Amino acid sequence: MGSLESAWILLLAGLWAGLQNALAGGGSFVTLPALMLTGLDARVANLTSTVALFPGQITTALANRRLTGPVGATGFGVLLAISLGGGAFGAWLLLKTPTALFAAMLPWLVLAATLLFARGAFGRPVSAAHLGRGPVLAAQSLVSVYGGYFGGGIGFLMLALFTLAGATVKAAQANKNAFAAAMNLAGAAVFAASGEVAWAPALVLGAASMAGGYLGARLIAHVPDRAVKLLVVGIGIALFAGLLLRG
Repeated sequence: MGSLESAWILLLAGLWAGLQNALAGGGSFVTLPALMLTGLDARVANLTSTVALFPGQITTALANRRLTGPVGATGFGVLLAISLGGGAFGAWLLLKTPTALFAAMLPWLVLAATLLFARGAFGRPVSAAHLGRGPVLAAQSLVSVYGGYFGGGIGFLMLALFTLAGATVKAAQANKNAFAAAMNLAGAAVFAASGEVAWAPALVLGAASMAGGYLGARLIAHVPDRAVKLLVVGIGIALFAGLLLRG
């Protein structure tokens, strides 16, 4: 594939991913296959996607920072530290995973992320059970490691966890944005230090996704929420099938 053709694919994928992340989430379902189409292997495409998309997540987290706070009896700072540490550890695990093994795992990671997204988007709301500090810390640790390793569906996992711990929906969303940004910031730092990031595609994707995110923020009031969520699930299922056939 020529460099000009690859650049257009990445530009359009970045715009779409940024728009999709702003409206519903699941932008990595778009950037991951786009990067693989340009010739990157599955593992490098995954870590490059993380680096490309995290600036937009940082922006979103900062915009909602006034709504963040403790989750039940667990302080915000403690959960933020866990998210940073877990994200870094998950990223390190990804770097230690052989490319062939990750490629074999990828379709099933995508399927799991798609099912998590569908459950969060269309399932019944989770009722508050006010989990204690220990279960919240343990669950957030696992989510953070998964977030650094792959990350699909972490938003809905955290929304469910924080709601069960007694947080309001708005507080749960703001905390979820902050902790997802922390996981991806830590992961991006580990990936950047590894020397394995494909920087040219990452820069194109990152710039385009920020533009798409801005557009998405302007369109939120005008685009049907359910239609966007159905589109995300459809993309996830198609990506799962494509990766399975490709393998």
